[in-house]
Amino acid sequence: MIRLTHIGGPTTLIEVGGWRLLTDPTFDPPGARYAFGWGGASRKLTGPAVAADALGALDAVLLTHDHHGDNLDVAGRALLPRAGVVITTVAGAARVGGTGLAPWATTTLEAPGRTALEITATPCRHGPPGFHFVVGDVIGFALRWDAGACWITGDTVLYGGVRAAAERVDADVLLLHLGAVRFGVTGPLHYTLTARDAVTLCDIAKPRLVVPVHYEGWKHFSQDRADVERAFAGTPHDVRWLTPGEPTELR
Repeated sequence: MIRLTHIGGPTTLIEVGGWRLLTDPTFDPPGARYAFGWGGASRKLTGPAVAADALGALDAVLLTHDHHGDNLDVAGRALLPRAGVVITTVAGAARVGGTGLAPWATTTLEAPGRTALEITATPCRHGPPGFHFVVGDVIGFALRWDAGACWITGDTVLYGGVRAAAERVDADVLLLHLGAVRFGVTGPLHYTLTARDAVTLCDIAKPRLVVPVHYEGWKHFSQDRADVERAFAGTPHDVRWLTPGEPTELR
């Protein structure tokens, strides 16, 4: 059994095997504008459904990348010292501390009385080909324990590396970062999965449950829940929408 609480954007509390993990902490109030480099910027439209102070103890933060405000904002950064460990990119660990993982590197959380939890970094490409110098390093996370597996895609477009991850991780539950992010300065180019590409990724991964996150709450998303629902209509995928702030058990 895994219990998920969607807090907003990519931020999700994952409870499994006695562990409490938080993805991409974002707890700033709405209204601020955040720069994403090379002329890209966005405004936060909605605040978190759960306050940072109400989270309780955290065993780990799974940080797909530290350099974009919609994945780690000011309040989220202040929360990092509360976590037992921060697991992120190699470059990110040099900036914020913690354990840095390159794609396909693995670390394991272990403690008496708890299920061992294997955490493997998966590849991402956070934009068009050739834009790494702008968007930097990003990873996803494949979690595996004795009774199941969960894959957090991270912010990525559909490309060879993430297709390979979909074939390899054998995810039971898939936390899918969506939104088809676009910036005016680069026109029609996308920086995260479109709804149509998300269906293709799920066709490859074949998870038992698909849980959309990171599709709302920011100005730079070009697709919302309605777009995702239309794309998945008629497919065999079991899509579960989480109510922000409401813990949901997935069996």
